[in-house]
Amino acid sequence: MATRGRLVVIGVGNPDRGDDAAGRMVARRLAGRVNSNVEVRECAGEATELLAAMAGASSAVLIDACLSGALPGTIHRFDVSRDPMPSAIRPWSSHGFGVGEAVELARALGELPPVCIVYGVEGGCFDPGAAPTSEIAVAVKEVADRIFGDFVNEGP
Repeated sequence: MATRGRLVVIGVGNPDRGDDAAGRMVARRLAGRVNSNVEVRECAGEATELLAAMAGASSAVLIDACLSGALPGTIHRFDVSRDPMPSAIRPWSSHGFGVGEAVELARALGELPPVCIVYGVEGGCFDPGAAPTSEIAVAVKEVADRIFGDFVNEGP
């Protein structure tokens, strides 16, 4: 999926809560591989931070850990450009207002980029101080490769 204009890739999560680091891990994998039309950012997941990160972008890709009951390491991909994320699969959030809500707020304000994709990486361990699990490490590589192939390599 080639895009035109500025692409922002936003890795969301808390690097000190086990699998919640998934989004940030994807961002770090991509950071050194992108061209000048791609901005890679890491965010904690606060709504205002996500809205600011997406502002003015023609395309946005957000990556966060999620908890839906699927096996750890399962990768979910949603095109939220037109439709909201399914309520059964919401990114994991320790503060109750996550990526899904931020996307819907951006939509309501007319600030959602024309192309907006959300990847949810199914987590299993969100304990404070825990390291990401091996399933997350495998999924992070796959998500980064997908984003690179679908967006970055073809050029925004």
